[in-house]
Amino acid sequence: MAMVRSTKTQRMREKVHASLKSGQTTWDNLPATPKKETIKTAESGPKKQIAVTEIKTETREDELALTVSFKLLPSRKAFSKITSDLLFDGHQLSSRCLRVIQGALAVDDSEFTCVLDMKGISAGPHTVKVEMCELWGSEEKLNCTSKEVTIDYVPLRREDRLIKIPIVKSIAGADLEVASKSEKGIYQEMEESVKKEITSKQDKW
Repeated sequence: MAMVRSTKTQRMREKVHASLKSGQTTWDNLPATPKKETIKTAESGPKKQIAVTEIKTETREDELALTVSFKLLPSRKAFSKITSDLLFDGHQLSSRCLRVIQGALAVDDSEFTCVLDMKGISAGPHTVKVEMCELWGSEEKLNCTSKEVTIDYVPLRREDRLIKIPIVKSIAGADLEVASKSEKGIYQEMEESVKKEITSKQDKW
């Protein structure tokens, strides 16, 4: 019996040895399973952006009224604050922070008006440009867009003293809260103080 077992063991060893030489697969030399590469798929859905759809101009007596219409995509719910910079012939006139008001009756199309004091502005063509960006955090700007129009300004009366850029008299928005650069700083300080107050209360809890 011992001789039979020894012969069987010897045959098995010879078989395994032969299979290894011939390149046959055994449990010990199974090929490594290739790791599946992680494929990052882009998130589907509409791109988040601000689209300035129109800039209307109206010349009044010594004034120029601008109405800026814009659309928030995919919806206004994706935005909270927007900066709006107004440029006249390449010179910056104002920088405003627009707070997007949310609500059941709010729509994705918004507009704001700006009135410029044109006293002393020379007659002829002038460019008006609006640059809008989403305001992220305190200073970072995202999803920026711009639109420019050219106006042919004809003053109603001649001014003795000419100036390069007009003065912004007023800015108002529909479904928006409009704040100047100084007011924007106050808002930021208020936000920071509220955040600190909430954090301190959470620590106490």
